Amino acid sequence: MHNIVQNLDLVKNKVNEIIQKKQLKTFPKIIAVSKTFSTNKIIPLLDAGHVHFGENKVQEAENKWPGIKEKYKNVQLHMLGKLQANKAKKAVKLFDYIHSLDNEKLASKISYYEKELNKKIKIFIQINVGNENQKSGILINDLKKFYSYCINDLALNIVGLMCIPPINSDNSKYFKILKIKTQEFNLLELSIGMSSDYPQAIQYGATYLRLGTAIFGGRNN
Repeated sequence: MHNIVQNLDLVKNKVNEIIQKKQLKTFPKIIAVSKTFSTNKIIPLLDAGHVHFGENKVQEAENKWPGIKEKYKNVQLHMLGKLQANKAKKAVKLFDYIHSLDNEKLASKISYYEKELNKKIKIFIQINVGNENQKSGILINDLKKFYSYCINDLALNIVGLMCIPPINSDNSKYFKILKIKTQEFNLLELSIGMSSDYPQAIQYGATYLRLGTAIFGGRNN
């Protein structure tokens, strides 16, 4: 399993290289996206001191993480996939971050369960940056109103914005839009960049990179 740890080190070196070369100020945290991978692939990273992990499905995370979080107290677990409102309670219970807040109903459920469970989650608003019909996310034109609702009506802890650019597009264009919006709303975090495009994401101020294949290798979906 040591090759997974080596992969992570290679990614970190590449990130360092880009930051030094471009003289950037932001050093992004790496979320190891462990969806579909078993705990025996995750443990070596935990033992090597890695703390940020991401899952796409509540149920899979429930099967994997409670025991691990019991043992590795400093683990930070990120919900990255589409989150149904009826899974909000489980998500609030299990995760430390939610990257995929994309509608008012889900926002109000999260707020409700935060109070019930006495726990605050760090939340990213997912932006449908390419205005794609089939994709979830808040449209750029609706962001101001939605952000205001989350902050003022629900007192959610919105830390940043997240996006998944359209497939086969110039991702830099979309990363730039998101960077401008995070600055506009004085948000500190930017969840952009996956295994295929993280070098560009770093240059646009990514603070979280969501990397699966680059660390764990290919998935058998």
